[in-house]
Amino acid sequence: MHLTGRHFRGTTNSLPYMIIHVTDGSDPRLDPFRWRDRQLASRLDRLDAVGAGMFVAEGDLVVDRAIELHYEAIALLCDEPTGIRLADSVDESVQVFIGSEQLRGDVTGLGVPLRATGLFRRPALASAHDVLSRATRVVVAEEIDNPTNLGAIVRSAVALGWDAIVLSAGSADPLARRALRVSMGSGLSVPFVRLAQNENIGKLLQQHNYVSYAMTPDISATSLSSVTVTPGQKTALLLGSERDGLEQVTMTEATHVVRIPMHGGIDSLNVGAAAAIAMHALGPDSHHA
Repeated sequence: MHLTGRHFRGTTNSLPYMIIHVTDGSDPRLDPFRWRDRQLASRLDRLDAVGAGMFVAEGDLVVDRAIELHYEAIALLCDEPTGIRLADSVDESVQVFIGSEQLRGDVTGLGVPLRATGLFRRPALASAHDVLSRATRVVVAEEIDNPTNLGAIVRSAVALGWDAIVLSAGSADPLARRALRVSMGSGLSVPFVRLAQNENIGKLLQQHNYVSYAMTPDISATSLSSVTVTPGQKTALLLGSERDGLEQVTMTEATHVVRIPMHGGIDSLNVGAAAAIAMHALGPDSHHA
């Protein structure tokens, strides 16, 4: 049985919004909250310059951030207090589903009854030239296909003062469910672009006057601790996959090849941890030349 009720905002306009109480977890209206990333947005959707497909924001903090940043909400699944609060912040056409802890945990597949889960329209993608011309500090993720690692990188980028993320064609999606969850919604507030297969990141960075730093565990690279950043320079940090690292052509075209010195017989750090150290060392709080 599905109970549907219409409530009213506590405003002078008394604009209506839709609260829908659901008791059946198999209700087809909840299907999008169950969908995986490929169902929410196809590969072509994720490359769309005008905005296509959807993404899911998991957790009330992430949903709040998406709404505050004016992402277009489609539907919300919440506990009752959170649903009533959020319904006042979205368009009246947005369906706000209210369900029990058991239902919410089962529908999302997390087993955890989040206070809020939101279904949103994906934004249009900007061009690489547009983003690189506006930014001062960019993180380049080359073939980083693990959404957990990418989410950690994005969260650090926002926290440590970096302006944009540039993704190779094979990198994970910052708006993937896991990536967005790990980044605590940071992926919503930093612009990102995805390069086409034939776009060369080294040449793009040179064209936009970036000083680029390619990360590697190779002992022959310059220690990050000895690097100084010139005030006002445009800076790019290049990160590769944990399996293979950066492609050789990317390393060759970089301005500098740098490493984090290791101890204790460890050859390298997880790329998310290494990225955070490098972003702090090269970011706005770095030591300058």
